[in-house]
Amino acid sequence: MNKIQLNDGWKLKSGPHEFATDVPSSVYSVLTENGVIDDLYFGDNELRVIDHMKEQCVYSRKFSSRGSSRTLLCFDGIDTVSKITLNGKRIGETCNMHRKYEFDVTGLLQDENELLVEFPPIYRVFEEKYKEEAIYTEPSGPLAGAKNIRKSFCMSGWDWAPRLADMGIWKEVYLLDLSTPAIGDLEIRQKHADGKVFLAVNASVKDGAAATFAMELLAPDGTVQRLENDRETQIRHPMLWWPRGYGEQHLYTLTVRLLEDGKTVDTAVKKIGLRKMELVREPDAYGESYYHRVNGQPIFAMGACYVAEDILFTKITRERTEKLLNDCLFANYNTLRVWGGGHYPHDFFYELCDEKGILVFEDMMYACSNIPANRETQEEFLLEVEENLKRIRHHACLAVICGNNEMELWTHPDDIYGERYLDLFENRLPKVVKSTAGEIPFVTSSPTSKGGFQNPNDDDCGDQHCWDVWAKGKSIYEYRKHFFRYLSEYGLSAFPDEKTVKAFTAPEDRNAFSRVMELHQRCVNGNKTILSYIVDRYRVPCNLSDFIYLSQLVQAEAVECGADHQRANRGRCMGALYWQLNDIWPCISFSGIDYFGRYKAVQYFAKRFFAPISVICEETGEFTTRESVIQQNELYDYTTTAQLFVSNETDEPVTGQLCRALRNAAGEILQESRDTVTVPSRSVYKAGLQDFHKTDVNRHYISYSFTVGGEVVASGTKLFTAPKYFCFTDPQLTVSVKGDTITVFANAFAKSVQILSDSDMVLSDNFFDLNADNKTVKILSGKAENVAVKSLYDLQNQ
Repeated sequence: MNKIQLNDGWKLKSGPHEFATDVPSSVYSVLTENGVIDDLYFGDNELRVIDHMKEQCVYSRKFSSRGSSRTLLCFDGIDTVSKITLNGKRIGETCNMHRKYEFDVTGLLQDENELLVEFPPIYRVFEEKYKEEAIYTEPSGPLAGAKNIRKSFCMSGWDWAPRLADMGIWKEVYLLDLSTPAIGDLEIRQKHADGKVFLAVNASVKDGAAATFAMELLAPDGTVQRLENDRETQIRHPMLWWPRGYGEQHLYTLTVRLLEDGKTVDTAVKKIGLRKMELVREPDAYGESYYHRVNGQPIFAMGACYVAEDILFTKITRERTEKLLNDCLFANYNTLRVWGGGHYPHDFFYELCDEKGILVFEDMMYACSNIPANRETQEEFLLEVEENLKRIRHHACLAVICGNNEMELWTHPDDIYGERYLDLFENRLPKVVKSTAGEIPFVTSSPTSKGGFQNPNDDDCGDQHCWDVWAKGKSIYEYRKHFFRYLSEYGLSAFPDEKTVKAFTAPEDRNAFSRVMELHQRCVNGNKTILSYIVDRYRVPCNLSDFIYLSQLVQAEAVECGADHQRANRGRCMGALYWQLNDIWPCISFSGIDYFGRYKAVQYFAKRFFAPISVICEETGEFTTRESVIQQNELYDYTTTAQLFVSNETDEPVTGQLCRALRNAAGEILQESRDTVTVPSRSVYKAGLQDFHKTDVNRHYISYSFTVGGEVVASGTKLFTAPKYFCFTDPQLTVSVKGDTITVFANAFAKSVQILSDSDMVLSDNFFDLNADNKTVKILSGKAENVAVKSLYDLQNQ
């Protein structure tokens, strides 16, 4: 097989404009690169560039190739509706961004060829589809009609994404010369039994003809084992693949060669991991379990939800994705959920997750929508699922195939949409998944319990999405009222780093409620909701910098509360994936890492609350039983107690000293207890409830730590009242920078200490507490320029 690349030398004509370009590319990216439109993400430019998507655009390319006895023209990705012409002859049409297209052009190629890909205005397509059937879209959701076609939903808008519906050739284009046979489908099956591993590889030829294959498996230790096509073989001395924190990520290299007359005519190479992947859903004392089990080991899932890394999909590169996944390792993730309104990630995403030991909870690309009646659109979805699963099913990281995001939750069971849902997602889709990737666990939706619209967000069965906090305005402590079996989506919106805000605003727009700022917050009343959560806990911020700081603290505290409660109840609860990991553009959103890769507070919090060994404190105080300081103590009494847990997610038992202390605002210890405790592997130690007998909630707080071998491995503090009421003493913070370290000194209790710099820095820790002591952190990347520090004291004493 010979592959002839056609990626370079294209022209794009959009309206009156024509430019040279290479593919992958898109209309918005080309027009931006050539200065026709300004930065898509600045100010309200999103509203100014819409007209470009109301124009027809044409990609064209000339090339020399007469082809061979059989030649295919291949597009790995076209966004989305297009007509393709070769040398004046219409050879095909496309309607699905998520699929690969192949066209037989045998006999159509000449010495000189012209290839045209014509895109009708995507806005016109949306309008026409919406007229066919008005699929509902929420105010902050995609453009009307966008959910009627198989295009990434979030490109047309979401409650964290702009309405920048692009067009273009977003993946590679090439010719396949099939004058010699080519490998078609390649399926790899594993069987694990009694400590033994068996592998079967089924390879076929692209046109279905009989063929001879040679296969060999290269082990991580360098040994080679030969395999035979479609015959089960026991693997000698198998080296298993494990999720991060549970063992090594051993990967084997499978090489499959297609032979003709003893000569290799095509080769396929796959990296695979030997592992048994299960999703355990069994009756138990609480309802039904829901957790990953890998090689017989129950896994507590810790991580977040991944969305497309850019609204311009051509900007998503291996280097950019690897940096993001390394950020996940920084925060001690072992799991990512790929959200169902974006795209099926590139091969390199899964390759990197294999290498780094990150489990992938993979949604199919359907989210928060009703299903159109158009049968062809439904069939396109099933075809894209089959095609993408064949592409990714061999990856060790793939832990769950999920039919959709929140479709069961959003669909009304008693109307025509309910019937369509059951037919597509509970009848036809499971058959496709079973026949294509039957070894990988499958669930129909996220969240779901037992399917069939049986309370799909049931606390006691299946996975859960919790939006009582944020969407319903409930307290961050609401999470403690639930014992979710697997919390796969929850979170709170927050502002990004101030440098990021400056990147998309002019000085006059730098107010949380300016028009531009609210255009970059896609939740209806989103900034208003952020402010309401801020003032529940903190005083009204005096400037944008303080608003950003407090919004990030509230977000981090909310996500921490949810994750901590899940970990404290390990066994009953087995997962905490917060919404969301990253951003698709510079905005105000639920992400922990903003568009430019800058960390919000929750990223540093996550490093602590997802740490292999962590201390969890569930405190009661003034606001656990009453909502306002004006409520009568006699009617709305409260306690000041603390329940500590030590979570051990390592392979070995850990013994250490658990310390808790009641302190005053100066950081001085008023009372203290120390206990030596041993926490078995993969378990949680629950300490006795400590009652502080209605201590002075405005001046006293609790600190806690866990020390192993003389080293403090986990620590933290909690207040018994809202931080806005606490009477902080001036900690007189000072900072010292030496080489790649920064040390912060405090003379009194300092809550939520942030280290700031004029340049971007990633630190080993940030947004931490000090008990009238000091802390040294390492600079992991960036430079310390004009370093400053602040804490909550500074905001309450301006």
